[in-house]
Amino acid sequence: MTNQRKTGLGKGLSALLNDSESVQTASKPQPSRNGSESVSPGNISFIKVAEVEVNPFQPRTEFDPEALRELSESIKLQGLIQPITVRKAGANAYQLISGERRLRASKLAGITEIPAYIRTANDQQMLEMALIENIQRENLNSIEVALSFQRMIDECNLKQEELGDRVSKNRSTVTNYLRLLKLPPAIQASIRDNQISMGHAKAILGVEDVDKQLYVHDQIIREGLSVRKAEELVREINQAGTKKAPTAKEEAISFQYQKIQDDLASKFATRVKLKVQGKGKGAIEIPFVSEDDLSRILELLDW
Repeated sequence: MTNQRKTGLGKGLSALLNDSESVQTASKPQPSRNGSESVSPGNISFIKVAEVEVNPFQPRTEFDPEALRELSESIKLQGLIQPITVRKAGANAYQLISGERRLRASKLAGITEIPAYIRTANDQQMLEMALIENIQRENLNSIEVALSFQRMIDECNLKQEELGDRVSKNRSTVTNYLRLLKLPPAIQASIRDNQISMGHAKAILGVEDVDKQLYVHDQIIREGLSVRKAEELVREINQAGTKKAPTAKEEAISFQYQKIQDDLASKFATRVKLKVQGKGKGAIEIPFVSEDDLSRILELLDW
């Protein structure tokens, strides 16, 4: 069976793997004179699943059980179409470079032998390959990409330009991902959990003060702001800052009123407007959309 070259791994990973222009035919390992199996680096060979150990540099730790089950069922019916990539780790022993999800699904399917590319790689290349494969996952969130980028810079001693070449992205894209790691942990968690998008995060980065970043983040979540609306909010905050730098006391009071307004909005399950006029005066505005909605609010007020 002849396997056609796969191009989905990307320029950076293909370069690291040093793929030839064509992939050779997969073959069973041939016994050597001493009875052990021999494989030729660069070929696709069938190796025993039990002889493959996981990649110690693998950045990915979580695998969707349902997705693994579906892949294992597909492997049972059609076999493993895309080989894993390994390096020799000793006699009849291999270390996984990429393809842990495929390896796990094959074990789940009860497969005893698996097609594999046999590569020669040092620890540095192993780490780079694992990180690049991880980056190219379709369902990777922006924080996971940013963390992988940072690991490549720190552990592989790469500059941002070199990193961009490895992952086929320009420097500005790499920089935008790395900037996400400067955001407070709560905001990073929202990006990771897909509560806000990378566009929202870039808007939040438009303000430098951490408290203001958290305020914008909370408004995005509570009000369901679009990226455009979030950018407008950031502009308003920045413009207000250029007109008059608020004192620490004034800023604390402003956020205190905002918290009261947010708590009331949560209590009444509708947007609440807190109008502050100064000297402790103001008004609370609670809108309603129908008579039923008004009755609901009055009940909450014990009217």
